[in-house]
This record gives sequence, structure tokens and C-alpha cells, in this order.
Amino acid sequence: MSGKVAVVTGANKGIGLAIVKGLCKAGYDGDVLLTARNEALGKEALELVKAEGFKNVVFHRLDICDQSSSLALGKFLKEKYGGLDVLINNAGIAYKVKATEPFGEQAEVTMRTNFWGTLWVCHALFPLLRPNARVVNVSSIASKWSLDKCSPELQEKLRRTDMADEELCLMMGEFVTAAQSGAHEAQGWPNTAYGTTKIGVTVLSRIQARVLSETRSGDGILLNACCPGLVRTDMAGPNATKSPEEGAETPVYLALLPAGAKEPHGQLVWDKVVREW
Repeated sequence: MSGKVAVVTGANKGIGLAIVKGLCKAGYDGDVLLTARNEALGKEALELVKAEGFKNVVFHRLDICDQSSSLALGKFLKEKYGGLDVLINNAGIAYKVKATEPFGEQAEVTMRTNFWGTLWVCHALFPLLRPNARVVNVSSIASKWSLDKCSPELQEKLRRTDMADEELCLMMGEFVTAAQSGAHEAQGWPNTAYGTTKIGVTVLSRIQARVLSETRSGDGILLNACCPGLVRTDMAGPNATKSPEEGAETPVYLALLPAGAKEPHGQLVWDKVVREW
């Protein structure tokens, strides 16, 4: 029960896999847990990175939509490593523009993965965070664009610095309910399921950072949300502007902020630059 460990969710392909490789290339001095919902695909990815010479990568199954799966990962980390040093919440989904599923269904499924799944992983693993741990929640610049399309009343609420996570959870639930009845725009929400879920991830990150500062002020833990950019993955398609490796740069940068660093913390970071929320 020793050694440093980093966990990357949704890491069998795309940005997540590039983050795993990026941590290794940067000389991360611990094990890197490549996690994926599909065990076969996860193990295939593990063999790929092992063949490229990254020997400190370990596979562990994680379905972020299953709370018991997150708790099982927490149990494994506690028993094998005694704690957690880096958590990169990368797993997420988005429907294609031409998706035929009803908007209410898209909102519910996307919220369950991108927001609730991320929250459940955090609930399970935050008790394991060691001093100087780094947490990176992969959000999107779409969160800022979507926030700007919210009503002034919602914008004011979502920019508050004293919001509790219970209030945010209630608001995310209200969006899904409104989307299912077709009333989301009338209630001030934007007409985007993905963008709204990423509003949730960015605001959650601001809340989590504040709470960590209040409850573990001397531990030097830093937590941020980030936008990897428009990356050539299954989600964004082949015409996106960045390679997965380029998309991984900001998450890896935030994950490896040196001990003693005070900032960024509780910010939305894009191309290694803090963006105004």
C-alpha cells in the first residue's frame, strides 16, 4: 500500500487515452489508472499504451453512471495505494447534431453521464485525496457559451460564488424536467443538452474548489475545470481543430501543477489560460 496514483476516467480512447499517455510522457512518478466502462475496450487500450513503452499504466473498470462502480474503484485505491493524488474526470457523452432521440431523452441521458456521473465519482474518491492532490474536471467552452444564452436570472444564480452543490443539483434536475416537457427555453435555459450539462460541471468545479479550500485549507489541493478544445474524436468528428494529444495538454498541465502552487483553483481553464465565468 504505497506509491502515487492518478485516475483518468473514460480513458480507453480519444482525449482520455491521450491524457493517460500525456501523464506518462511528462514523467508522472506513479501509476496511471486507465479506466473505462467497457472492460474489453479498456484492456485493449492498456495493451496499446504498454506496447508504446508506458509501463506504469494500470487498467481498472469504471462505469461513472453506476455509483457502486465508483465505490468499488475507491475501495481498490484505498487498499492498493492508500489514497489518490490525481483525478481527471474526463468521461462524458454528447449526442450528434442529427440525433433523432427526443430532446428530453437527450437531456436526461447526457445529464446522467456528464454531470451526475462526474459528481458520483467525486463523492466516492474525494475522501481519498492526499495533500497536494490535483483534480481536473473536463468541461467545455460550451459551458460558457451556454451560460451566456441563459436568462439573466439563471446567469446570476449560476455565477454566484456561494452556491451549494444541493442547489446546483436541483437546478440540473429542473433543466431535465423542463426539457422533457418542452419548457426549458421558456424557463430560461439554452436549447442544448450537452452545453447545459457542462454548465453543471463548471459550476460544480467552482463549488468543489471552494469547499476544499474551506475544509482542507492546509492541504494544497487544487481543483479546476478545463476545456480541451474542439478535438478530433468520435464526439467532435474528424474535422475538429485539435488532435487528441493537443486536447490533452491543458488537462495534463492542470494535473501536474507543482506542489506549493496556489492557482489556478476553482477556475475554467482553456489552452492553459483562465477564462472568465
